[in-house]
Amino acid sequence: MRSKLSDRTLVVGPAWVGDMVMAQALFKAIKARFDTSIDVLAPEWSRPLTERMPEVSSSIVMPLKHKELSLKTRYQLGKKLASNQYQRCFVLPNSFKSALVPFWANIPERIGWRGEWRYGLINNMRILDKARYPLMVERYMALAYGAAEDLPKPLFRPSLVANKDNLVGALQRYRLTLGAPLLVLCPGAEFGPSKRWPESYYAQLASYYLARGWQVWIFGAAKDQEVAQAIQMLTQKRCIDLTGRTTLADAIDLMSQANRVVSNDSGLMHIAAALDRPLVAVYGSTDPGFTPPLNECVKIVQEKIACSPCFKRICPKQHHRCMRDLSVQKVIQAVEQLVT
Repeated sequence: MRSKLSDRTLVVGPAWVGDMVMAQALFKAIKARFDTSIDVLAPEWSRPLTERMPEVSSSIVMPLKHKELSLKTRYQLGKKLASNQYQRCFVLPNSFKSALVPFWANIPERIGWRGEWRYGLINNMRILDKARYPLMVERYMALAYGAAEDLPKPLFRPSLVANKDNLVGALQRYRLTLGAPLLVLCPGAEFGPSKRWPESYYAQLASYYLARGWQVWIFGAAKDQEVAQAIQMLTQKRCIDLTGRTTLADAIDLMSQANRVVSNDSGLMHIAAALDRPLVAVYGSTDPGFTPPLNECVKIVQEKIACSPCFKRICPKQHHRCMRDLSVQKVIQAVEQLVT
């Protein structure tokens, strides 16, 4: 736990990896505006992320699953946190239940966007102007400023700091070396298959760089193992498949060594951007105008077709053209255009 100031701020964090990464921009804005320490209340999985954010003093585990109400648990946690005497709280989720803990913790100022019915729970309620704040990161940052204030330009950006000691251990644990140039692939997507560039395309991309002396590591959760195995079969198992094997902490620190990253629109994409890795982000069913990777060295590739972005988990037209029409050559060209 990092040292704390007398002024304390609580942030109720989001439930998704990419959103938690983007929330670091708010943490930076808070530190720029207040001489305060920041505690983040979020699920246990998020701790490796917040531990790599210098702005965060400590992580407090939300002991409930996503969408679980449990009023008793939230009440008990709120009363426990009351002893921390926070001056303010930023509530990032728009749900009713996310505002209960800071209310029961008697935090004087509770700031959030109008969402589910929670008047009184949020006493500094903001009404979102989507045209004014088209980006998710802007919507997070805006909570740190007055309703009439403009956001600073350039915007604050997420910037994770890898743990060098853990990196050394992770390289040993997974028997990895860093001699050859490293291409990292992130072929999964938590949201659903509509966000995934075909695994056969990823395999062609991997083969292109393997033939040129690169090594290729595949990252993802356990549910991405089927996709990774398909890539492995098409590349004669010449990639290193880390899906479902690494902790999030290890994945972050190992990815910090990548020379290039190619990723679908996913939490890992946002992690790669926050690690300042040269990144090609593949978009199809979602919109880079809302949650783009926040990094100077990024190329966004997509095919503009009439039905994209649809924001559906599964292609409603069953052709998945937004991804299938995106050629391997176009992605290779984007990788080659990245300047480091």
